[in-house]
Amino acid sequence: MDAGKADIAQLKKLVRRGSRARNEEFDDDAHLDRIIPKPWGYEYRAYVDDFFDLWSLHIDTPHSTSVHVHPRKLTYLLCLGGRGVTTGLDRQDIPIEAGAVLRIARGTFHGTRNTGDDPLELIEVEVPRNKFDLMRLQDDYNRAGTAYESESVEHPRNTMRAVPSLPNTRMRRRSPDRRFRFELRTGMDIFYRRRTEDLFHIPLCVSGVVQSDVEILTGHPAETRHPRTDEQYLTVSRTR
Repeated sequence: MDAGKADIAQLKKLVRRGSRARNEEFDDDAHLDRIIPKPWGYEYRAYVDDFFDLWSLHIDTPHSTSVHVHPRKLTYLLCLGGRGVTTGLDRQDIPIEAGAVLRIARGTFHGTRNTGDDPLELIEVEVPRNKFDLMRLQDDYNRAGTAYESESVEHPRNTMRAVPSLPNTRMRRRSPDRRFRFELRTGMDIFYRRRTEDLFHIPLCVSGVVQSDVEILTGHPAETRHPRTDEQYLTVSRTR
């Protein structure tokens, strides 16, 4: 999805009405490391460093996120399970199902709805990191024009932990329901040790931030692209 004239026009209107895309204070906004309740389900941070921010979204049926925009950051939606659609201002539905990767350019309005019978499970890759870079246009829960949530809850057995080998980096090991696992792996390890439970490999590369293009690999057997052996990846997999 790319931003067009309609997206720019709506963004201008939001700005003129006083809506603001705020800035995250990396060392102060500690509530973002906990689980964020949503009227459509919940979301939680899976991995974060100074550039990359990876969130897991659990959208209950038949709910949907707001139609919103990130004026300054690039977003990818990766579907771990369930079925849904993502819609922009042109109102064309883009199907989302397990294994799908959807790139959403900065400044593009979008919203995602669960159209299946089971929860829709997504990973949202956000670069560069700024959780408060959010402006809501339409919402089923009266949140249009509001900022990102300030309420959160802790999951004592599944907290964010520092990564000793990487400065200013934190991550979870598993999802709160323990269905999915998150781990750091080298491209060399992924290349030589393919696993049937792997769903996605996300390169944590500065070039992806600078060039606004992150080459996310799937764990599907038909995947023909190879990981870069000198890169570090965040692998999302099913627990056995």
